[in-house]
Amino acid sequence: MILLNPKQPRRPYADARSAEVMRATIGFFESKGKDKLLADYYSRVWYADFLEFVKANRIFATMCTPAGEGAPDGRWDTWRICEFAEILGFYGLQYWYTWQVSVLGLGPIWMSGNKAVRQRTAQALEGGGIFAFGLSEKAHGADIYSTDMVLTPDDGGGWRANGRKYYIGNGNAAAIVSTFGRIDGTGDYVFFAADPRHERYHLIQNVVASQNYVSEFELRDYPVTPGDILHRGRDAWDAALNTVNIGKFTLGWASIGICTHALYEAITHASNRVLYKMHVTDFPHVRQNFVDAYCRLVAMKLFALRAADYMRVATVEDRRYLLYNPMVKMKVTTQGEEVMNLLWDTIAAKGFEKDMYFGQAAIDIRCLPKLEGTVHGNIALIVKFMPNFFFTPAEYPPVPTQSQAANDDFLFHQGGTKGLGQIQFHDYRKAFEGVNLANVTRFAGQAEIFRELLASDPPGPDQMKDVAFLLAGGEIFALVVYAQLILENAPIYQIPDDLLDQIFAFLVRDMSKFALQLYSQPSSTEKQMACCRRMIGKAVHDPERYDRVWREQVAPLSGAYEMPR
Repeated sequence: MILLNPKQPRRPYADARSAEVMRATIGFFESKGKDKLLADYYSRVWYADFLEFVKANRIFATMCTPAGEGAPDGRWDTWRICEFAEILGFYGLQYWYTWQVSVLGLGPIWMSGNKAVRQRTAQALEGGGIFAFGLSEKAHGADIYSTDMVLTPDDGGGWRANGRKYYIGNGNAAAIVSTFGRIDGTGDYVFFAADPRHERYHLIQNVVASQNYVSEFELRDYPVTPGDILHRGRDAWDAALNTVNIGKFTLGWASIGICTHALYEAITHASNRVLYKMHVTDFPHVRQNFVDAYCRLVAMKLFALRAADYMRVATVEDRRYLLYNPMVKMKVTTQGEEVMNLLWDTIAAKGFEKDMYFGQAAIDIRCLPKLEGTVHGNIALIVKFMPNFFFTPAEYPPVPTQSQAANDDFLFHQGGTKGLGQIQFHDYRKAFEGVNLANVTRFAGQAEIFRELLASDPPGPDQMKDVAFLLAGGEIFALVVYAQLILENAPIYQIPDDLLDQIFAFLVRDMSKFALQLYSQPSSTEKQMACCRRMIGKAVHDPERYDRVWREQVAPLSGAYEMPR
């Protein structure tokens, strides 16, 4: 089974320490128990016990220290980072969050040439330290063009920093806050290392009501020395965006973890509940919801795993990850919302109860698509790749599963962030070749019609400025990319044909939905509307296939995992 089950962790690793980290993390939460987990959640208790566990077991030191920077067992290994983020999400978004904002805070440091700060960072990780990413501001959000954090030169060759940051996770307890600003009078952007313990660092408030501390802080004449500078000028700008490429990738993995735990809980409840002298899972619509939720969740994981492979093989010449990465942030997280909606419709009021993990999952799953800008922001990014993706494919060597125990050096040397429109991709149509399944074939036909639309009547300048039109077209493009990577990973993870065809049944439905949305836009042309009408199709329903997926894949999840009390 591809889904995480803490009772039977089966993911292979190339080294013993990685497996030890995963087992220890699972063991911490299983020992904590569901009652204490939920009590802490609803009481908004700062997760000091988790951070003590991290410190005692050197978890972040192992997971967050690139090779050669300190910890002998440390490396930045996207393969194992994915499962670690999934495990944290499985038990609660709050635990994932303190990890994820630490990753963001570490990005500008590990990308920096400042050896002294890197050494301090490695030591802080060994001591159980967490980190923060001081980018966002209340007035501007993550609009880094408009930062109001200003460094003014002082008489000693350094600067005085003044300004506020807002929505900064871990800003209350970070060892270092990687802070973004600009140098007065020069136009230069800058990243510098700030110390929350300094008297001129003023912690103002936690801006959210949760276990997380999402801070607002202010620097008032905070002294910044040349030794505190991490990046300056264009390098600071690139470090901000390249850090997001690393850190926000785990949003999808948190969503996968949350949905997996919620699925176990929901199907176990529904299978054991009797209404009108029937088990709830015998109702056709309930069974359909569970099958659809399971298929969507498996698809999320297949895509995210494959995207991680491309992250790990990335080079200056191969930047395909810059399409797949925002897809994990946007598509996987919005699919997580779809999964939770389907599950909640099956367990109804039970999902509100305070002794269910489901209650916190239903709240927290909504956060993830919104923690990295918005869906339309990511759609606007990925459509830059659309012309080359469809019309100018390039040849690349095959990419096998990247499970090796290796440091992902390139992620901290990504280089400039320009030129997205010049990135090329391998031919997506090759993934469909030789897959003789009814819904895969039907989806491939829909994708080909969309390609025809782009070739015969591509979106004009005004349409590209129309957010609603862009969203509908971007969602169709995203589905093609999503389907491609799912197909690439299906044989690697030995996904049965029945399950794969059932996955493509929902992809066909989703493609039809977005084609109708594109057709309905006021600015759609007659040619575009004609293509959209042809794209609208019905998934091929095979009752025997559907029944096998239910009996062999979905129904056995009932009772497969329950968190100890």
